[in-house]
Amino acid sequence: MKKPNFLVSLTNDDNDYQQEQARAAEAAALRLDVAVKIVHAGNDPVLQSQQLLQHVQADSLSRPDGIVFEPAGGTAFPQIARAAASAGIGWAVLNFDADYLTELRQKGQAPMFSIGTDHQEVGKIQGKQIAALLPQGGTVLYVEGPPNSIAARQRTAGMNLAKPTAIQIKSVRANWTEESAHRCVSSWLRLSTSQKMQIDLVAAQDDSMAAGARKAFAQIEGEQRERWLKTPFIGCDGMPKTGQAWLRSGILAATIYIPPNTDLALEALASAIRSGVQPAECKFTQPKSLPALEELSARGLATGVRSAKA
Repeated sequence: MKKPNFLVSLTNDDNDYQQEQARAAEAAALRLDVAVKIVHAGNDPVLQSQQLLQHVQADSLSRPDGIVFEPAGGTAFPQIARAAASAGIGWAVLNFDADYLTELRQKGQAPMFSIGTDHQEVGKIQGKQIAALLPQGGTVLYVEGPPNSIAARQRTAGMNLAKPTAIQIKSVRANWTEESAHRCVSSWLRLSTSQKMQIDLVAAQDDSMAAGARKAFAQIEGEQRERWLKTPFIGCDGMPKTGQAWLRSGILAATIYIPPNTDLALEALASAIRSGVQPAECKFTQPKSLPALEELSARGLATGVRSAKA
């Protein structure tokens, strides 16, 4: 029997979570005895659509048996999905609510499904982390992902639902990379209003952006530098070599572990192709606070971050 051949399309190769997604896909390919090609979109949805369409429209000998992709923008490419279904190509959407899947599953036999993270729940966990670390309230510099990202919007919504009213949010936007966060926070710090603002905590929607924000603070000259670097930084993703390592070293005060899911998608595609049985239409992995919220609450009450700075 021919070895199944899959395409994995990721948003970029600069983000620690996307790098872990690639490693998980490669490990799954070896375990499942399937062939995998990984491409990156450079955070460009137009480029990603071109990459996907090129593989869907390839001749029958070179087109993939299935495609796993995480959308780089605000669309999961429904027209390309329909073309993939017509060509009998499996289609797995990661970390995105693709509302067209039910229709495609009813009309064709190719496996069509999504595996994702409940991003609003991620935001709620981060809101609770903020509350735990700032029990007396305070102001948070919040580094969001790009505005066209549904994940970013859902994380923001969840955070706002969970944070106490005594917490004030000042938002800046980056693009899921350390460098983009470094640039946007550096620009924010050059504003005269920023120099006078009391920031009690920096929260980023992923760990790489938290690292980029901290790098910007480290480059401040003068006596304010130490004050900024004593500010707690928290992020999301919690990958072993980055977020979890930064948590152990004290660079981050907290993170949220979000399991990679390319391996789960490849397992579901391979099983569906070999058995002819459709996977479940939608599956969610479970994020969790690192450290546990109870430990953060004890730490926040012990340190009294806001009152210590006042």
